Amino acid sequence: MPYVPQDVLDRLASLEREVKQLRGRAQIRPALNQVLGGDVVIGEGGQLIARTPGGQQTFIVGQTPQGDWGVGLARQDGTQALTVGDDYLTDAQMIRVWSRDATAPDRILIMDDAHANRFLGRPCMPIPMQSTAGQATSSSTPTTAWTGASRLTNAVLYASFETYTPAGVTADVSFEDSDGAVESWVANTSNGWTVHELTKPVRQEFMEHVNYRLKHSVRSGTGEIRTNCLGVYTRHTFSASEAP
Repeated sequence: MPYVPQDVLDRLASLEREVKQLRGRAQIRPALNQVLGGDVVIGEGGQLIARTPGGQQTFIVGQTPQGDWGVGLARQDGTQALTVGDDYLTDAQMIRVWSRDATAPDRILIMDDAHANRFLGRPCMPIPMQSTAGQATSSSTPTTAWTGASRLTNAVLYASFETYTPAGVTADVSFEDSDGAVESWVANTSNGWTVHELTKPVRQEFMEHVNYRLKHSVRSGTGEIRTNCLGVYTRHTFSASEAP
């Protein structure tokens, strides 16, 4: 047997140990609890879900069984908290913040509008109206009875007024915004109150300052008329036909 220096045998043994270590490490999977570089992609109908030990989903992102893509956050009891996704009646991708009341069918606190893309849906915004000295008048000249102003956030304007006309008297009433008359009507209840409600798509842009006025005047007869403001506010659209 030829002579082999001891240092060569030692080196071969050391190389053999290193090869075994490399083989073992190649079969060990790295921990999958960190993303140190690159992206994690959820696609092809997949979802990323966080679920409590009790089975309640608290976070979900990806494609829903209905086909839209969205994000959902829930409280640990499973009640929805915040969602971004299709409205159940439309294909509008809406942001919605939900109340904690899981029993209420329509419990959205904050949302954008399903049909008017550039407007806030909820909350509805009240428009404060102040009466003037002309709230009661016997003049046949249009007289301002109520005034108000707001920054516009919702897509639909609602207003309600009641006008008292004595026996034998009729009145012209008009509600105006910064662009002129929104709607006009005649109050003609003999010795009583005429209630009038109006619902109109707004005519201004989001966050535009808008002034409002209610004017009235005696149309026929002689006597004093009086108009009360029952309420003015803006709200979200109920259908596509209400969108500005």
